[in-house]
Amino acid sequence: MSKSFSPVSLDDSQRYYELWQRTPQRSLDYTLANLWGWQDYYGLEWCFDDNLCWIRQMRPYPICWAPVGDWNAVDWKSLLPCSFNENAHDVVRVPEKLLYIWQEHLPGLVDADEDRGQWEYLYKQEELAELPGNRYHKKRNHYNSYVKTYGEPDYHSLDDAMVEDVLAVQDDWCQWHECEESPSLRAENEAINRVLSHWNSFQGLTGGSLYVDGKMVAFSVGEDLDGESLGVHYEKGLNGFKGVYQTINCTFARRAGAGFTYMNRAQDLDEEGLRQAKMTYLPADFLRKYKVRIRKV
Repeated sequence: MSKSFSPVSLDDSQRYYELWQRTPQRSLDYTLANLWGWQDYYGLEWCFDDNLCWIRQMRPYPICWAPVGDWNAVDWKSLLPCSFNENAHDVVRVPEKLLYIWQEHLPGLVDADEDRGQWEYLYKQEELAELPGNRYHKKRNHYNSYVKTYGEPDYHSLDDAMVEDVLAVQDDWCQWHECEESPSLRAENEAINRVLSHWNSFQGLTGGSLYVDGKMVAFSVGEDLDGESLGVHYEKGLNGFKGVYQTINCTFARRAGAGFTYMNRAQDLDEEGLRQAKMTYLPADFLRKYKVRIRKV
């Protein structure tokens, strides 16, 4: 394989989307919006080769991500993947279905470890939209408290004309959370600004927002992953508005998530507080990902 890598850009977006649509299991990590949003932070590069797009990060250290494309149309035995190791091919963020394909086609050559921090949380859309039963009574109480204080959610679907308001909320949120003091929050802020400033460059993006007295107080941005799952890229609410997170979560699932089976709400990156928060919404399943080493013959 030619290793002609170049930084992830929007110039090859159509080529990437064609391969993305043929990918058997679509992780939120591998959406073009995510790759391009985080391109600078991770130093993400890609290389197109027949049925696949190879992806690698160069920061903070070089490592390969899983390839995107029709995994079932590849002769894995004869294909030389991108690698930084002479004796093995190390890959991170490998979706479960691709791992199984590699184990089948490369017997005895594949070692894998679960990467729990990279597992993407899958929730039933109807449960997030309705918060049914005793299991969700605390979430429902927060939602009802918001309604009692501010009235029925004033929800609006996002379009490019509203991006300025979204970025204003993000800026307020960042000032409150002192993003400049946190490398991870600063990088996320840059990714959000990067993606939203090019809203019309991405296929399948959707978003929703909440307003109180004419002011946007929360937003959520998602993407249709495969017709069955709606992924959530970003979700932010302003401090001082009680129940705002439960309300944007529920209302976005109800409105933007209508017709989807699952809401994919990304990974927890092994952050204990984030994991606890995600578990309180009772995930129905996970999109499991692995760290994989393929030994070279």
